Amino acid sequence: MSKRNLIFLIITLIVILLIIFGFLYFNSNKQNPGEESPGINFISQFNPFGKTTVKPPTQVPPSNPPVYQPNPNLDVNVKLRKISSMPIAGFIAFSKERLKDVPVITPPPPVDTSTSTLDTKTSDKKTNTKPTPPLTEFALALRYVDRATGNVYQTFADKILEKRFTATIIPKIYEAYFGNKGESVVLRYLKNDDRTIQTFVGTLPKESPLGGDTTENNEIKGVFLPEDIKDISLASDISNIFYLFNFGDNTIGTTMNLATKNKAQVFESAFSEWLSFWPNNKMITLTTKPTSLFPGYMYVLDLTNKNLRQVLGNINGLTTLTSPDGKLVLFGDNTVSLSVYNLNTKSSNLLGVKTLPEKCVWGKLSDFIYCAVPKFTGTSQYPDVWYQGEVSFSDQIWKINITDGNATLISDPATVPGGESIDGIKLALDDGENYLFFVNKKDSFLWELNLK
Repeated sequence: MSKRNLIFLIITLIVILLIIFGFLYFNSNKQNPGEESPGINFISQFNPFGKTTVKPPTQVPPSNPPVYQPNPNLDVNVKLRKISSMPIAGFIAFSKERLKDVPVITPPPPVDTSTSTLDTKTSDKKTNTKPTPPLTEFALALRYVDRATGNVYQTFADKILEKRFTATIIPKIYEAYFGNKGESVVLRYLKNDDRTIQTFVGTLPKESPLGGDTTENNEIKGVFLPEDIKDISLASDISNIFYLFNFGDNTIGTTMNLATKNKAQVFESAFSEWLSFWPNNKMITLTTKPTSLFPGYMYVLDLTNKNLRQVLGNINGLTTLTSPDGKLVLFGDNTVSLSVYNLNTKSSNLLGVKTLPEKCVWGKLSDFIYCAVPKFTGTSQYPDVWYQGEVSFSDQIWKINITDGNATLISDPATVPGGESIDGIKLALDDGENYLFFVNKKDSFLWELNLK
């Protein structure tokens, strides 16, 4: 073979190899919801547990690879809208009776009585016809607390008719929780020294029997809990709260019935930095406050025997969200990679989604989650920078099947004509799972997404 032909053959082989490598590279460049860059193999790179006193869960990839697809029937112009006209501190969705809209019927023309042959004695008799009572219906309503004034407002999900419900002024409410079908409210704010946390538990006035609007000057009456309560969570049946406060060198955990105000101590610990969650009436979860720099741990408190057991550990940036049935834990780490841990099998699955558990909500059957998923997360010290407000996300709303990992894009708020970039928090579903509600962390306004 001549030297010229040899050189030509070598060049040809190099070109063929470059084409093959280029083809493989670009076809492997797939991106899941919330990934900051394409081509990351989360299953091979993710090892959240390291050394721990708890048996490390086995990372099991889904039996079928996750499929991410848009919703072909998505009509974001109608389905997504802002509810509140002001920043809010908390909200609740509940069923409320209201007058039913009925079509206006035009009355028939008057009868000419000049030629009537009716007996005047008969026509003069009074009829005993009873008036027809107004028609009513039960509809999904919302109550929320104005962050600036502490006033409670309410409206309906299908008809935005925002009206003030109370006039009790408590400035600068940072957190609000509703219970007892919206009849109780917990307000958290700082005292005048801007250091002491005050927690007020109030009862809202009753409405009229038909669920009509009452005066705007209603007052909230209630009691104060101990100062500097570190954390509060609402029970799944929204009739009780669990709160943590320091007493001496220990942290005390107490439950309180919102209707009767009866209290019971259920937890005590020498460690004070906890985040609680109350997924069902059998258990409360306690997770150490997260930071990307140190490992976090999660425990389950059995409310029957008051036993405390560790279920997750040695995960930097650990945040959690337990399913309603108490069998699954949605958890994230300092890379905002989302996984599901099974408490029975002690194994976990990666979902291939980049977001935080507190940007998600479980469906009531524990088979689906709805999440606000950032389009881009980048590399940073999560979740610290997000909590501190140094990083803000632009989210899409995804529905994720926990069983097979398949995900469907429900909404992209930033692409709606006249829409906004949303960093979703405090996600909640109504009882019928027809609406998804959330707060935009950027400005604390309340939004709703019609899932029907």
